[in-house]
Amino acid sequence: MSATEDQADVEKVLAGDASAFEGIVRRWQGPIVNLAYRFCRDRARAEDMAQDAFLRAFRTLASWRREAAFSTWLFALATNLFRTDLRRIPVHPLPLVDIPELRDPRAIDGGLEDEDRDRAVREAVYALPTKYREAILLFYFHEMDVPAAARSLAMPEGTFKARLFRGREVLRSKLAKVRVSPGLREEIP
Repeated sequence: MSATEDQADVEKVLAGDASAFEGIVRRWQGPIVNLAYRFCRDRARAEDMAQDAFLRAFRTLASWRREAAFSTWLFALATNLFRTDLRRIPVHPLPLVDIPELRDPRAIDGGLEDEDRDRAVREAVYALPTKYREAILLFYFHEMDVPAAARSLAMPEGTFKARLFRGREVLRSKLAKVRVSPGLREEIP
């Protein structure tokens, strides 16, 4: 189980065995790079951001208080670092008005193939204002529960829930004409 492995590796690093951090990086590199990519949509930048997150985690490893899972601490640290990085060098999101509309509203699937529909949803999410986009990304794309996502964004759960609700409302209004698959319908009610 990775929680036990994380705990063991943290203890080794704190005892002076810096090479034990490699196990943490190996286990969490993919998820952290994916999280960074969801924030910036640039693979090279996401890899750099993830590397910065691991460096920060290594330097501040002693600050993990073990009240929450190591992964929660790591994702919160990474999320905060990514948010700071994006404030410094922002991503230029596509305005909601530029998201493609249905080509043929009479077609059963609205004229959009699955791939086009998925792209339209992703673009709509990325076009959301930052505070809503972050909530949607953590909750739906990274499957964090409300308490973990709120901690990750350093905000009260109520604030997180409000941002998640508002983000869904904006997405619903923009994507109302896109016929979504049953799985997606559950995600964007």
